[in-house]
Amino acid sequence: MGSTKKIAIIMGGYSSEYEISLKSGEVVCKWLDRRQYDPYRILIRRDRWVLLTGDGRELPVNRHDFSVDLGGEILKFDCVFNAIHGTPGENGLLQAYFELIGMPQTSCGFYQAAITFNKRDLLSILKASGVPAARSYHLNKGQELDEKAIIQAVGLPCFVKANRAGSSYGVSLVKEAAGLHGAVEAAFREDDEVLIEAALIGREVSVGVIRHQGQTLVLPITEIISENEFFDYQAKYEGKSREVTPAQIPEPVAAKVRELAAAIYDRLRMTGYSRSEFILVGDQPHLLEVNTTPGLTEASILPQQAAAAGISLAELFGGAIEDALAKNG
Repeated sequence: MGSTKKIAIIMGGYSSEYEISLKSGEVVCKWLDRRQYDPYRILIRRDRWVLLTGDGRELPVNRHDFSVDLGGEILKFDCVFNAIHGTPGENGLLQAYFELIGMPQTSCGFYQAAITFNKRDLLSILKASGVPAARSYHLNKGQELDEKAIIQAVGLPCFVKANRAGSSYGVSLVKEAAGLHGAVEAAFREDDEVLIEAALIGREVSVGVIRHQGQTLVLPITEIISENEFFDYQAKYEGKSREVTPAQIPEPVAAKVRELAAAIYDRLRMTGYSRSEFILVGDQPHLLEVNTTPGLTEASILPQQAAAAGISLAELFGGAIEDALAKNG
């Protein structure tokens, strides 16, 4: 009598973060406890949704109920483990689909995913709740680039970011007005909405919040020390940064970071994982963004934090599945 639960690990997606998502998905597959879970790798691409078999074949996923025909036998899953960074796994599209078909999944709800993926909307909501953040200016594709108004609003230096993209794609640090045009163009290559923020000068920290054994748990804080001018793609994925977990910051400041991360998680009524990024300006944390499908490779920040809290990858991933199943129970 097979009592293991069938878990679909979704990976890939439609964004620039495709390759990183594949790595996260493979790590989840590797570490899931085979005594409890039977993992299946599901590749989600614009042109196809397929189950990747051990012998290199691709079997189509029936999108009506997210099942797979194994050649006579229909495979139905107990739960979906979401390892897709960016669209459609981190912006609410798949969360809404799984809710519609009644399939438990490990990340937050579709509304929370949509809000957190949209940095402008997220910061607007949380600023109203008293969460500190940088001064900002919003720009949509087709709108005139008014350099004077931008500099008046946020000053220089400033960061120009694609509003709905992850992994530091489409992010530039602009020091002179002459650099604004090129930076905005680079951001528009990733998204048709741009967020321009005053550059906050200070230490960068990241903190994960997860559900663990039925409780909301704030993980140890990581300080990100970039060799580059900021935590860009190179710093994130090509070893151009040092991550220190737990962060060597004064306890009163660490307490503020933990309190804010937990308050954001509760305020947004989050479930699953979140990883909030802050810049410490003096001893005051300022929110940059919240990730709801953070990287899950062995070297990624959330797994590092879990390890520092004494939580193995098998426990981290299994806990997310058990929480998703309990939510739908």
